[in-house]
Amino acid sequence: MQAQRSQAALVVVMLVAIAGCGSSASVKAAPASSTSAPPETTLPPVTSTSSTLPRPAPTTTRVVATTTATTVPVFTGTIASITAADVPSTYHAGCPVAPEHLRMLHMSYWGFDGQPHIGTMVVNAAVTAPVLTVFSRLYAERFPIRRMVPEDAYGGSDPASMAADNTSGFNCRNAVAPGPPHWSEHAYGEAIDVNTVENPYVEGGTVQPAAGSAFLDRSRHRDGMAFSGGELVTAFATVGWQWGGRWSAPDYQHFSATGG
Repeated sequence: MQAQRSQAALVVVMLVAIAGCGSSASVKAAPASSTSAPPETTLPPVTSTSSTLPRPAPTTTRVVATTTATTVPVFTGTIASITAADVPSTYHAGCPVAPEHLRMLHMSYWGFDGQPHIGTMVVNAAVTAPVLTVFSRLYAERFPIRRMVPEDAYGGSDPASMAADNTSGFNCRNAVAPGPPHWSEHAYGEAIDVNTVENPYVEGGTVQPAAGSAFLDRSRHRDGMAFSGGELVTAFATVGWQWGGRWSAPDYQHFSATGG
């Protein structure tokens, strides 16, 4: 009997042990949390596609050259009446023309510095049109002129004006020539001297101005010089003016409407 009770107790203990094992297994089998890592994904192997992708089309760069335009002033020439007060040193009583028959010109010219300038010149009213024509042509050809002011700027002194390499017109004075005194064509406002150093007056071995001696070799054509077929002589010839360079005592700077 005792043996039966012991056997029964052993069975109860085993059943309790089995029940405990079942409770523990149920906890371990609980579903995983929703925040657990997703399953791994297997990616396909990477293959090179450099031989199959289309190559970009070549590009061409156009280079456009640009230049800065420089505006060159056009020739300008104006004509103005004058009074005796405008020619205080080059006009005096007894001159062959009165101030009312003279005109003040303002004209464009190219300097030896390669730049355009405005010069002033006094001439006879009757020759303003041809004079403007001549200097317009010289300007278009960029013939260089040293300076252009009335001889009043030099007190009416022709030697001083020549030494300054000045281009001028009217001056009521006698001609610089041998023989008895007589009016120069400049006294009538119908003659113009141009670049007096580059184009000196030569008479009896005397060169006027003295600096003009450097230009006695007229076969060497340099800037500002007058010579047959050159821009200066040709420009005056187109309006019928004659050149003093043809004289036996050559006056290379001198141009006149009458030829004298």
